[in-house]
Amino acid sequence: MTRVSEFFIGLLFGWGLLISGMTDPGKVLGFLDLAGAWDPSLAFVMGGAILIGVAGFAVAKKRTTSFLGSAMHLPTSRDIDRRLIIGSLMFGAGWGLAGFCPGPGLVTMGSGEPKAVLFVAAMIGGMALFEVLDRRERSLSIQPGRGQK
Repeated sequence: MTRVSEFFIGLLFGWGLLISGMTDPGKVLGFLDLAGAWDPSLAFVMGGAILIGVAGFAVAKKRTTSFLGSAMHLPTSRDIDRRLIIGSLMFGAGWGLAGFCPGPGLVTMGSGEPKAVLFVAAMIGGMALFEVLDRRERSLSIQPGRGQK
């Protein structure tokens, strides 16, 4: 049942991205072009998503299990470290250059858009590179004589 519900929630999310125009890189780039032909419509989409997220987390904080009965695992870390800042900057730069972020990129790739296919390939490559570098950093930090972080 969990996989079925995940599928339908993902489908609903994808439809929301299509309806809101988030899968159109031109709309996203128009939102980011503050000095040119700025398109504020994406701010309303983001505002609506934030309101729904705040309400969802408020409900989730009061629960010990999900609606489907599995354990709740809410984030607890509030650390702002170098990795978070660099990752945020890279995400923003990629979003601004390509006009896609991960969700809309995957939805648009499903339509066969070559730019989205390239974006998703680069995204997967970046994720793989992160895993390699992260494992390397962790293995170096626990070697004898190097100390732990």
